[in-house]
Amino acid sequence: MHTPQHIGPFKQIVTLAHLSMKGPITDDQLLVVPNAGIVLLGDRIVEIVDFEEGAKRHKNVFEMEGDYVALPGLIDCHTHICFAGSRAKDYQMKVGGAGYQEILKAGGGIHDTVQKTRAATLAELERLVAGRATRHMTEGVTTIEVKSGYGLNLADELKMLEAISCTSKEYLLDLIPTCLAAHVKPGEFDKADEYLDFLAHNLLPQVKEEGLSNRVDIFVEDGAFDVALSKKYLTRAKDMGFHLTVHADQFSSGGSKLAVDMGALSADHLEASTDVDIKYLAESNTIGVVLPGASMGLGLPFAPARKLLDYGGCLAIATDWNPGSAPMGDLLMQAAVLGASQKLSMAETWAGITFRAAKALALDDRGSLLPGNLADFIAFETTDYREVLYHQGKMKPVAVWKNGRLVE
Repeated sequence: MHTPQHIGPFKQIVTLAHLSMKGPITDDQLLVVPNAGIVLLGDRIVEIVDFEEGAKRHKNVFEMEGDYVALPGLIDCHTHICFAGSRAKDYQMKVGGAGYQEILKAGGGIHDTVQKTRAATLAELERLVAGRATRHMTEGVTTIEVKSGYGLNLADELKMLEAISCTSKEYLLDLIPTCLAAHVKPGEFDKADEYLDFLAHNLLPQVKEEGLSNRVDIFVEDGAFDVALSKKYLTRAKDMGFHLTVHADQFSSGGSKLAVDMGALSADHLEASTDVDIKYLAESNTIGVVLPGASMGLGLPFAPARKLLDYGGCLAIATDWNPGSAPMGDLLMQAAVLGASQKLSMAETWAGITFRAAKALALDDRGSLLPGNLADFIAFETTDYREVLYHQGKMKPVAVWKNGRLVE
């Protein structure tokens, strides 16, 4: 039988509780509890309480020596960290001025990653995913969405999803798997519609049957899958009971409107979204996920995060950590830099990488420090929570609790 554990004192606990899910948030709306402790029971939060008061009521005290600020564990709701190989050569060519077609002709691009991921064993993929996810965890990310999409055939897409699932269980990492087999058309198929039909009839039923994912994604873009084909595929996936998310408006418009029309949980990217797209998205229940890491990796402008909030939308921020366009994978740094560029309040930035990101994954038990929520929280060595974003990602957590356990 568990007994409550009281952890603290923290100079400040920023709970991110009781904030709106949509639209702007001002910093004066943040609940900042001074000289407080967090009381846990098992993997759940019992209460946030004045530390001295809590110490009188709870005998099992984990006392922190020093000055710390606590925040909810971060949530990265869009990554591609299940892959093998490197695209450093592609990056060298890209920053040297080479176009995508030139990189493809040199043997690079996504198909290089597909080839290396297909060649990797299940055990090798597990090791690679675990390494990246563990690094993320040490940087405060306690829930990580992970996509397939570098297998592009039945066996290797299943292998990727199995690697994500096995890693999550074996390493006590909270990985949320998404089936992105509809990433691009592989060379084995002549037509995009034939490939999507193959996925709908062969892969998705097996994914559902084996419980490897309850989420389906598709890359809606010129050179990948057009809106009409994507709608047909997403409709099939939805009819099978999958949650939907969409790679939308990265280079051209159309994907975000489809995401809204299909009732997708999120529309991710949005760099090419028009004002009409952003307004349509903001007026829906679909979360807009912006990916500053992709903008930084490609040297392109950020998605219109400020505009989405001002129109009343729900904004989440994720890394898009992948071997091609977003190899950095530093959520806190990317969110801080985006916030400075787009004039996001600190509250809006924190919301985008905590409870609003949880909403994009249909998770309602994390992202804020509330009684009953998962005991996922992180501690920074400072007396003022504003210092964290002020240092634009260079101030990292010194302690991370996942499911009530101190893991870092």
